[in-house]
Amino acid sequence: MSETATESRTNAAEYTVSEISGALKRTVEDVFGNVRVRGEISGYRGPHSSGHAYFALKDDRAKLDAVVWKGTMSRLKFRPEEGMEVIATGKLTTYPGKSNYQIVIDNLEPAGAGALMALLEERKRRLQAEGLFDPARKQILPYMPNTIGVVTSPTGAVIRDILHRIKDRFPLHVIVWPVRVQGETAGAEVAAAVEGFNALPFDGPIRQPDVLIVARGGGSLEDLWGFNDEALSRAVAASHIPVISAVGHETDWTLVDYAADVRAPTPTGAAEIAVPVKAELEATLAALASRLRTSMSRCLDRDRNAVRAAARALPSPDQLLALPRRRFDEAENRLGRALEVGVERKRARLSALRLSPATLDRRVNEARTLVRRDLARLQAGFSSTVRERRTRFTRTAARLVPDQIARRQKQQGELLASVSRRGNQAMSVRLDRLRARLTQAGRLLATLKLSEQAILERGYALVLDDAGTLVKRAAEVKSGQALELRFADGSTHATASGSAAPDHQPKQKPTPKPKKTGDQGSLF
Repeated sequence: MSETATESRTNAAEYTVSEISGALKRTVEDVFGNVRVRGEISGYRGPHSSGHAYFALKDDRAKLDAVVWKGTMSRLKFRPEEGMEVIATGKLTTYPGKSNYQIVIDNLEPAGAGALMALLEERKRRLQAEGLFDPARKQILPYMPNTIGVVTSPTGAVIRDILHRIKDRFPLHVIVWPVRVQGETAGAEVAAAVEGFNALPFDGPIRQPDVLIVARGGGSLEDLWGFNDEALSRAVAASHIPVISAVGHETDWTLVDYAADVRAPTPTGAAEIAVPVKAELEATLAALASRLRTSMSRCLDRDRNAVRAAARALPSPDQLLALPRRRFDEAENRLGRALEVGVERKRARLSALRLSPATLDRRVNEARTLVRRDLARLQAGFSSTVRERRTRFTRTAARLVPDQIARRQKQQGELLASVSRRGNQAMSVRLDRLRARLTQAGRLLATLKLSEQAILERGYALVLDDAGTLVKRAAEVKSGQALELRFADGSTHATASGSAAPDHQPKQKPTPKPKKTGDQGSLF
């Protein structure tokens, strides 16, 4: 029996590890050369540095490794994402280095539009929560831009429609940034184009546009998936240049439409939104110019009529100048006569003076004598004043000796301290005296039982109103008035039942004043 077992073992074919791995690889590739696998993407971290992508497809019971080569990645219509349900088309193969099998993906597509829509809605909610779609951050488009930047494919019909429409409405400078509008890299290229336009200088050789148009023709959800890219939405939202989105037809919506400042239904509509119609502007300007000329003519006519009416109400120049002209003529007549009289008076005064050289010499000598006398007096007075001030200064300087000043300061300080002590003593004595008199007066008041408490102790009561004011007359009390009765041992409240008329009180006999004995009649 042992010989039979040994023989059966020796009849089996022997394989090396490489041979069995190769045979298994060929078998798997022959049987599963072209398969379609549906599953959820797991472990996707983006393309490797080599450009290949490695991840896994899984369902609730199994997991299959997957690889997408660099050339295939560039042809994919959308970018794979973690957790996305897809249908992968490719072939199964093995990897001898680890003894496992994997699928080499040639094509990758979402597992129906529902998966893409779910992913789109989840991304839309996340970006909306961040405030990227907030209407408050939308920018206003310039009414007449000088330069328009267009981000689209340079070979499609979209750019021709935009250029043609701009040329028909308002020809201006257009800068086209060519990008792919479909495929995996479409979103990244469009985002780079938007950021590139924003990085252009205002006064460089290529001027920064005043408005951007991101455009693409219509297509399916998969065709437009590049414009749902999260990085592209963030780039459009962060653009300081106003952005008009024109992706697809009017019924097509992408995340770029929500992030853009304005959404156009079509690329042609974007061109119409971006620029006004030049002919309409010229017609509007012509109409406004005509209205301006008509208004100016009407205003000039109205002002001319107002000036004429005012001129008719004003007096003529002859009427205005008649009175001043008459006064001028009268002044002219008086001036000639006054000049003659003045000349005669001056001539008479000069004749009475009898001026001669001797008279002039005498008057000059008299004036010179007076000046010399006054000068001598001034010099004598100045010298006397200087001597007097010098003597006073010398006397004062002799008195101002430091030792004398210090001694006098010490004496004054001692005198001030003495006066302060005497004042404190006098104030203390005065306070003691007044305190003794106050105590004596209090004792006297208690002895005579004249205090308020002593009077209340004798059976009297105080009547106060609700404001706490003492009621002195019965006539002051009104019916229903709240009163407070204050007795010696406390207070109680009462209400007046009626107002009493004042009684005719007999005259009171004057109370004899107490005789003063000693200091008892004086409180202070």
